[in-house]
Formats: sequence, C-alpha cells, structure tokens
Amino acid sequence: MKKKIMSLIMVACLLTGAVVGCGQNKQEKLPEKLTFTYVTAPLNIPSIVEREERIFAEEFEDDGIKVEYAELTSGADQTQALASGDVQVLYGVGASSVILSAANGADIKVLNMYSRSPKAFCLYAKGDTIKSAEDLRGKTIAGPAGTNLHELLVAFLAKADMTIKDVNYVNMPIPDAKVALDGGSIDVALLAGATAYQAEQQGYHKVADGEGLIDAIIVVAVTNEFYKKYPELIDELMDAQEEIDEFIKQNENEAFAMTAKALDLDVEAVKEMYRYYDFSTKITSSDKNGFQRTADFMYENGMIEKKLDIDILF
Repeated sequence: MKKKIMSLIMVACLLTGAVVGCGQNKQEKLPEKLTFTYVTAPLNIPSIVEREERIFAEEFEDDGIKVEYAELTSGADQTQALASGDVQVLYGVGASSVILSAANGADIKVLNMYSRSPKAFCLYAKGDTIKSAEDLRGKTIAGPAGTNLHELLVAFLAKADMTIKDVNYVNMPIPDAKVALDGGSIDVALLAGATAYQAEQQGYHKVADGEGLIDAIIVVAVTNEFYKKYPELIDELMDAQEEIDEFIKQNENEAFAMTAKALDLDVEAVKEMYRYYDFSTKITSSDKNGFQRTADFMYENGMIEKKLDIDILF
C-alpha cells in the first residue's frame, strides 16, 4: 500500500513538473520584445497617450516582454518593417498601405480600427492661384507615399481626368513637406492634422481636403502569423487599447495637453482638430465598405495590379 501511495505521489510530481515545464516552454516562446510603430501625426492622440502613460509597457510587463517603438511615418516603411519582423504591431497605418502590402503578397491582417478623419487630410498651397485639380498640372507636390494623403492626391487629380504622372510628385514625410512649402521649393504640400492646422493659421490656401474623396481609414495591423501564434498577446493588446480609449474619455483635458505638447500646438488647436476624428476601434460594415472602395480605387488607378477582396484582411 505504501509503495502504491509513493508511486502515485511520484506520478503526481511528474505530471506537475510536466505542466510547469510546459508553462515555462510556452513563456520562453513569447517574444522578448514587441516593437510598435509610433507616429504622432496627423493627430494620433491614442499613440501619444499610450506612450506617455506607458500603457503597452505595463500591459506586457508581466509577460517579460519589453516594449519598443519605431518612428516610421511612411506607410511603405511601416509595412516593410512589419514584413521584415522589425516591427510586430503597426499602431496606426493607412488603409491604402495595408492594401498595397497585401496586394504584393505580404502577410498582413487588420486587427481593429485606429481612426477615420477625411477632413483632416489636405492639400495646401501658399497662394490661391491653385484652385482646381487642373491647376496642379506640372506642379511639384510633396507628401508621404502609400498613405491616405497619397490617395487623396490621386483622387483629386482624377476629378480632372489626370493621374500622378501629370504632376511632379515627391515622396517625403509630412513635416518635411511643410518645410518645403514654407521655403518655396514645392508648389503644394500634402498635410494633415497639426501641420495642416499650422498651414491654415499661416494663411495658406487649402486646395482640397479628403471629404467626399477618401475615407481616411487608419488601422492597427499585425501579421497573420503573429495573430495565430500569440492569441494571448492579441487579447492583451485589445485590452490595452480599451484602456487607452477609456483614459482619453475620462481624462480628456490631460490627453489634449499631452497631444499639444507632442505636436507643439496649443490645447485649443488640439480641441478644434479633435472634432474631425473618430477614434473608435470597432470595425463596422462602413469601415469595410470604405476599405473596399479604396482597394477598388487603387486597382482602377494602377496602384495595384489585381482586384483585391478586402475580406482577406480581416
């Protein structure tokens, strides 16, 4: 009887050890760090609040995972970094960038929404001589490629049956485009958020904004491989996003102050721009329809070679 009891105890110990061992192996398989894209423009309040409050860092701290940031403003750079594994989460990437990446065969999945803000994306010129799409013919226009602003430019040109080949398009980040416009080395800058607000305050002429031209959808994206491999981290990421949303709702003035400091604006400017943004993370049928419109538009304008069913992204 005593031997039987000892045998049972040994079996129990072995089983316990196996369970602990499995748990240890599972923990060891988690990544040592997670790198998120960090983009403050055009008015990325959730990103600014998250980093300031260390919400992601604290969420993944118990997993022994270090949180790092990659400040990539170009949509193409963001999706490349995701594909290469340098970045694990695109925390705020344009729908057009996601579509282009998927169309080129990259592994990318839309986790949820980040924002929608068509009126916040604009084309600005110094003077008011440029009033229509036709007036852009032959002009030098600068802004980030593979983004909502890039899509806005193409959509606006299409109103005059023009393509991007009819202008001198220069790929550069939003802040650089604003500096180039200030210095007079370009005719039109593709601006959004804080830089667009600054241009307006300087008396620059707004040629167009995105209302009626683009849906200006920004999303949170990962790879399908990451999504399937680390479901527990996906759950934690979703929880962290809810915490960010709740913080902004409960501490609106503090969130505005953080954003104003990060973007070198006054708080009143942030409040004024905030009304153009919808930061709900829930994916709606309207969002999916907007995604499909963008994909169809990109195909029709030769930005992608084949039609894309956006359902594969969700």
